[in-house]
Amino acid sequence: MSVRRIGKAEKWSGRVILTGLVAFTLLPFAGMLSAALQEPGSAPTGMSFSFPLHLENFVTAFQVARLPELMWSSVLLVVMVVPASLVLSLLAAYGLEVLRVPGRAIALGVLLLGLTIPFEGLIWPLYYMMRNWGLHNTQIAIALPLIALYLPFGVLWMRAHFQGVPKELDEAAALDGAGSWRALRLIHAPLAKPALSTLTVLFSLWTWNQFIIALVMMDDPLKRTVAGALGAFQGEHGTDIVLLSAGALLIMAPTIVVFLLFQKQFVAALLQGSVKG
Repeated sequence: MSVRRIGKAEKWSGRVILTGLVAFTLLPFAGMLSAALQEPGSAPTGMSFSFPLHLENFVTAFQVARLPELMWSSVLLVVMVVPASLVLSLLAAYGLEVLRVPGRAIALGVLLLGLTIPFEGLIWPLYYMMRNWGLHNTQIAIALPLIALYLPFGVLWMRAHFQGVPKELDEAAALDGAGSWRALRLIHAPLAKPALSTLTVLFSLWTWNQFIIALVMMDDPLKRTVAGALGAFQGEHGTDIVLLSAGALLIMAPTIVVFLLFQKQFVAALLQGSVKG
């Protein structure tokens, strides 16, 4: 079968389209950065950078929004939610796809149904459940619903990974006397590192940016997620566009850094199994 070569015109048109998309994506961030560097108390109009640049706006926004306390609360939630979600997703997908446990069809149907239900539709049942269990106003009341809500996506994601693993590996492990747990620990878990890395990034970003569940389950604003800082900050300083822009950039900065650090693993997991030699 002949392979069609991509011409120069197609390459350049693709580059132009991608460049345009990148510029379109970065334009709002550039506008926020421009507003955040304006004189405190001013009303920025349009995108312009005037000197001197008022970097002290970021310090003011950092202190006013009390970001250190909120960042610590978000970090604690990430530590509670992400490892548990990864382990449960890995074990459930391994049982469904590799071990092919009884009732897997029903379980897969329930997981697919879970993907169709939005978080907002489960807020009030979760609230009453956590309150009846005596967990309201605790970090656990935020962590448990998040773990449960992440599981459908996590299990189906890991199941897709296991579908691309050759069955001969399990047969060879069985011939060597390796049981299910040993095969998972020595064969499947190492092969699943790209998929698990992507889930780690996604679960971390989703937990860091979670707002609604944290707002309902926690009365103390300083024990919610860092995304809640923007809502409280907007309510108090909604007319101060300069401080609001600086605070929004500070809140988004950790998620951008995490994605930049793990972008290779993210792309590797997306491309895993798409090309087979």
